[in-house]
Amino acid sequence: MSDDGKAKTRINRVITRSGDDGRTGLADGSRVAKDHPRIQALGTLDELNSELGVLRARELDADLDRLLENLQQLLFDLGGELAVPGTSTLTDGDLVEVESQADTLNAELPPLEEFVLPGGHPDAAWCHHCRALARRAERDLVTLAAVDDINPVSRAVLNRLGDLLFVMARLINQRTETPEPQWLPRRDR
Repeated sequence: MSDDGKAKTRINRVITRSGDDGRTGLADGSRVAKDHPRIQALGTLDELNSELGVLRARELDADLDRLLENLQQLLFDLGGELAVPGTSTLTDGDLVEVESQADTLNAELPPLEEFVLPGGHPDAAWCHHCRALARRAERDLVTLAAVDDINPVSRAVLNRLGDLLFVMARLINQRTETPEPQWLPRRDR
């Protein structure tokens, strides 16, 4: 909000043509190549956030929808952190919260007896897809950290987010009474 109580315009023009040369602007005004590791990481975060939005468009239990909304907000915070090099937004508290959510959901599940295959209920399968994107986002942050400083908490948050999405996929299968696909050793197939 501006000082006069009116909403500030953040984006008033979508088409700028400024990226036609293969470079894009960061929030601090600097410009980098569109294939720079920072932009790769931002792109993967955008994909992940979009896929979480698709998952949320399904009819999920209210507690899972709220959790996914919070995760989308957190990913947007992380994207903002990456858009301004040298900025740290995510904190140890965010890390603890994601880990706590994973532990809470996991407490509803039976122990794993075998590796789980992505699948089961369509929502669980989509959640596994989101988990795989979270893992790619984490790898992209590792790549970025090799050339630029990043907030180490952010990388850890993405690691925990992958774990949380794995647990959530399992929980969706359980709550929908859908058998959880499991890996079978070759000798048993």
